[in-house]
Amino acid sequence: EVDEEDDELVFTFDDLPLVFSCPRHWQADPAVDMIMQTWRMRERMKTVSVALVICLNVGVDPPDVTKTQPCARQECWVDPLSLNPQRALETIGGNLQRQYERWQPRARYRQSLDPTVEEVRRLATGLRRSAREERVLFHYNGHGVPRPTANGEIWVFNRSYTQYIPLSIYDLQSWMGSPSIYVYDCNNAGIIVDSFKNFAEQHEREYVEQVRAGGPQAGAAELPPPPSLRNCIQLAACSKDQLLPMNPDLPADLFTACLTTPIKVALRWFVMKNDLGHLAPQVKLEHLEKIPGQFGDRRTMLGELNWIFTAITDTIAWNTLPRDTFQKLFRQDLLVASLFRNFLLAERIMKSNDCTPVSQPKLPPTHQHPMWEAWDLAVDICLSQLKSILGE
Repeated sequence: EVDEEDDELVFTFDDLPLVFSCPRHWQADPAVDMIMQTWRMRERMKTVSVALVICLNVGVDPPDVTKTQPCARQECWVDPLSLNPQRALETIGGNLQRQYERWQPRARYRQSLDPTVEEVRRLATGLRRSAREERVLFHYNGHGVPRPTANGEIWVFNRSYTQYIPLSIYDLQSWMGSPSIYVYDCNNAGIIVDSFKNFAEQHEREYVEQVRAGGPQAGAAELPPPPSLRNCIQLAACSKDQLLPMNPDLPADLFTACLTTPIKVALRWFVMKNDLGHLAPQVKLEHLEKIPGQFGDRRTMLGELNWIFTAITDTIAWNTLPRDTFQKLFRQDLLVASLFRNFLLAERIMKSNDCTPVSQPKLPPTHQHPMWEAWDLAVDICLSQLKSILGE
């Protein structure tokens, strides 16, 4: 209609075209079942106990690997040859515990330094007993012992350190139970992942046979459930036919460093990769130790880098993994989520050194994801300002 006073067209609601006004749009369809999804996990879990098993035997290299000279030496950012063997071992164990405590400060930590089989058994069974139904983490550093065997054995020591003693993954599964997470930092670590699956299936078969035979024998305790492979997570430094990197500019425990000190490793690798300061002019490796700030304070350079790293690795995982896998690994357990975010960095850095980290559940390759370019840009911007910040 026309407003005679203002000589303008005036539209009423009835004159406007309507969309989605057919009967089918107004009637509820009982056949349509709306599925609501949320990024939050209802079934939360916590890693309450951590076993740190370190087999170094400082000063004695294992006989089955010929190391380059010079080669990678640092363990937990400590050169073990700079201290006497016992002091070096204790320092490395303490550093590793502090590195894990940053991600899960409330967990119960126990160190086992150059242990025997019996010491590992007591450690694992004790932590499982106290953890009950919660998750236990088993970290194994095998840099001072031979490579894992094809029979599914890792190595520890006898009491006098004169012999290497095999420890079967089959037994370790029995002691650790489930749910558990395992971290293997040793040569040919992928062998352990393959053996773990075979032994887990063997445990389940034996359990079924015992149940069919009438349960436990007279006077015996109730049968414990077999370790469920579905509830056990594994992170291995390399595949079954690979050796760890020996670049002397990188730590010997590069995989552990990526998992527990990701920002420090990422910055060091960035500077090395870019010809010691090609993209970030005049930034040397020694300058990286002076970056100001705290990881938990986003107002500082270190805190901002940590926040950006978390956002980028979460984004890579969200866009790469199946939804169920993402929820299980990145939203259920704070420590597991942190380790898997850092595992994405480990894959990128280890791949550049001819190593392929292995995980169970298996993840698709992410080392060439385009979001890593955003991380490189953020690092470059920060490092380009470092010289002026340190000069103030």
